[in-house]
Amino acid sequence: MLCKPIMCGIVGYVGKHKAADILIEGLKRLEYRGYDSAGLALLDEGGIELMKKTGRVDVVAKVAQSRPTTATMGISHTRWATHGGVTDGNAHPHLSWDGKIALVHNGVIENYAFLKAELEAKGVTFRSETDTEVLANLIAFCYDAESVSNGGGYSAAFVQAVRQALLQVEGTYGIAAMCADVPGELVGARKGSPLIIGVGNGENMIGSDVAAFAGRTQNVVYLNDGQVVHLHRGDFSITTVDSLSIDPVISKIDWSVEDADLGHYPHFMLKEIFEQPMAIENAMRGRFSQDGSTAQFGGLNIDPRELRQIDRIVFLGCGTAWHSCLVAEYLIEKFARIPVEVEYASEFRYRNAPLDKNTLVFTVSQSGETIDTLEAMREAMRKGYRVLGITNAVGSTIARENDGGIYQHSGPEIGVASTKAFTAQVHIAAMLALYLGRMRDMSFTDGRHVVSALQKTPGLISQVLDRAEEIEHIAHKYADKNDFLFLGRQLMFPIALEGALKLKEISYIHAEGYPAAEMKHGPIALICPDCPTVAFAPKGEIFKKVLSNIQEIKAREGPVIAITNAGKEFPEGLADDVIKLPESPEVVQPTLFTVPVQLLAYYIAVARGCDVDKPRNLAKSVTVE
Repeated sequence: MLCKPIMCGIVGYVGKHKAADILIEGLKRLEYRGYDSAGLALLDEGGIELMKKTGRVDVVAKVAQSRPTTATMGISHTRWATHGGVTDGNAHPHLSWDGKIALVHNGVIENYAFLKAELEAKGVTFRSETDTEVLANLIAFCYDAESVSNGGGYSAAFVQAVRQALLQVEGTYGIAAMCADVPGELVGARKGSPLIIGVGNGENMIGSDVAAFAGRTQNVVYLNDGQVVHLHRGDFSITTVDSLSIDPVISKIDWSVEDADLGHYPHFMLKEIFEQPMAIENAMRGRFSQDGSTAQFGGLNIDPRELRQIDRIVFLGCGTAWHSCLVAEYLIEKFARIPVEVEYASEFRYRNAPLDKNTLVFTVSQSGETIDTLEAMREAMRKGYRVLGITNAVGSTIARENDGGIYQHSGPEIGVASTKAFTAQVHIAAMLALYLGRMRDMSFTDGRHVVSALQKTPGLISQVLDRAEEIEHIAHKYADKNDFLFLGRQLMFPIALEGALKLKEISYIHAEGYPAAEMKHGPIALICPDCPTVAFAPKGEIFKKVLSNIQEIKAREGPVIAITNAGKEFPEGLADDVIKLPESPEVVQPTLFTVPVQLLAYYIAVARGCDVDKPRNLAKSVTVE
């Protein structure tokens, strides 16, 4: 069984405290990364003890509570199935056939079948269907074959065995491993799947996300591809897979443990929806010129003269980020008159798209680890293009490898369905369009008007959030429907796509987003009393066109939820339900109109009894193809 590959959660600990409690706490913070099974392996004088079960972290936590231990080191994992079905045996960690090596792994070992056949021919036995167990057994085989008597002892032999095994695998990995012969030491490595060291006081950790370390340390080291870390309680060292020493660079986490807690909210998604005024405020902080006529970005690493030579911009993204790229296309072409193309990152890498020499590439990824976007970025850089990034994750691979970029400063986003990260991306797209437009032909006065509009956005979002109870009432009215259409024109088309995606992701309702005028070219066949339409009707030049589209839907007995900022200009009784937004300039409408569809999707999903923070078949970040 091969399921959709995504980022799962890794937490490892070596220190002076009880490892089981720390690992369980870390897993709970990473549960949104993968949650069909969980497990931990602990090492003490009695050897490696394995605890793993299908289900959520709480299931394995109960197992750990029933088997108390004083172990002060261990590794743990939350899994979302790639190779092998959802069973206790396929859950991580995996133990080698000889009981010497325990391993947790994110990624896919593409040549696992070949390696497995070779190991079986040499007498190695397997207990699971996973590619991860193949790597555990390969490390154990290399370790068994390694002489521990000719320098370094068991510790050096263990690290060398990990290196030897990794040199034989093809694919992606983020791993944490421990050896029964080497108490007090962990080994980790990465290639294509993020891995981070948490540097503590008398303890060190390793994880796939900084959230694993929240409350224990703010000092972290981001591993690069091809690097191996050897952790002890009091220190650590980093080398390449081929044994070259690396000087670590310690960074600081810029958010606290409270940022990653639910607080008084029932779900992270709702919490993050209500955090959007602050997220937008943070995205703007310090990024407007003193005269209030343009935006400014300190990390682009490209001067205005170079930017004026740009003839074309290509945006690369996946999923929700791709929708924010579409907003950027509309706004940059309008404000700066620069042709913009938006590409699916997953297609760009293989398409060999022709780009002229004056092309600038932007990669957009909340996590900064999305594998398709990362590899598309690398392909563009390989061909000599200037590549900039927009990401929320300081220290992420995309942030470290590109030529420059813009941090969102949205804070941690735990809910799988992106909310505040998306609106921050959209708002930054508007600021970027302003920045480029002022370099071209946008006037000082027009620039000041745009800046003023952008600065008012957090307050406008707060006004929308004040209507959450009204939107919840509308959501309950339509929660039993199984098909939805989202229609918008111009800047509202990407928001229609995003609204449909949000509803699909968390409520499992079939939903489609279309340009409103395209309804007559096919989707109108779906209109019926059981297929509601969410119609975006912003005040402006296409307002009357959208009203005509709504009338066509009503003529065919289709329910309509209209979202509008037109006030009394929106005809009374035209739509079945109307979500009224405050009047706003066009440049901020994509950000503002997103909020009610986020709330609508959230409340519908809750009414249907869905787990909105952990939707089925999805996790937060896709880090393997």
